[in-house]
Amino acid sequence: MVMTEVLDKLKALQDILAQKNSVEDSIQNAPKLLSTQEELLSRLKKGYIEKNEQYESVRAHIADLKIQLLDAEAAREKSEKAMDTITTQREYEALDKEIRDAGEREQQIRKDLQKEEHAFQELDENLKHEESLITQQEEELTERKTALAADIDSMTAELDSLTKAEEEVSPGINPETKFKLERIIKSKQGVGIVAIHGNVCTGCHMILPAQFANEVRSGDKIVYCPYCSRILYYVENPGIENEYFNEEDAGSLSDLDDFIEEEDDEDDGEDEEESDDKMDYDE
Repeated sequence: MVMTEVLDKLKALQDILAQKNSVEDSIQNAPKLLSTQEELLSRLKKGYIEKNEQYESVRAHIADLKIQLLDAEAAREKSEKAMDTITTQREYEALDKEIRDAGEREQQIRKDLQKEEHAFQELDENLKHEESLITQQEEELTERKTALAADIDSMTAELDSLTKAEEEVSPGINPETKFKLERIIKSKQGVGIVAIHGNVCTGCHMILPAQFANEVRSGDKIVYCPYCSRILYYVENPGIENEYFNEEDAGSLSDLDDFIEEEDDEDDGEDEEESDDKMDYDE
């Protein structure tokens, strides 16, 4: 197969793989869209349970206070009736104290009862509001789950279609080249094949060594950018008649290595000079 045809297939495959990755990510992340609402609903239900326990506790306390109030009223009325039967001042004073104590206890119980009934009413209203809110959230969550399931079905169908398209375009592409392209596309945001302008990779904008630029222009084989690992292809520039590069002008990977080694040697030399200066100063 002519290299031009291979590159055309790789470009078509790149589009398909990029779409597949996007759809797969959407399917994988789809359930996360519901997690926030599910967490909110869980907190609402937990709060409702706690308030309902408090509600039942207040109701039980109110029932107990009502019994205490009846007992206090009965004690006061009994003491008041006993007033008709007393014969001495001492009995009168003792009975009068019982009536006053029973009356004070009765009044205190009434105050406590009113306070608890007020709290009970507020809890009742809050519980009804939260019940309504929980019902609303459950309905919305159910609707979203239904819609999400439909979206996932649609995306799954789209993924199946893309997989078939991938199978159709893959014949004639070297499996190793396809494997590398898949990895590049995942790591390079869907772009695994880029053109060169002059001797510059448009993917990473690095100046390519001359041999790479010339190999890409010749179109004899698949060439990968030595910097970003993308597959490179040549686009003819009408303004330039001959775009072959001289290695002496454009440089090479070996030149890059030599430059790095020279920089390291210079740094080492500077470090040695600084060390010697420091020793002289110490002396």
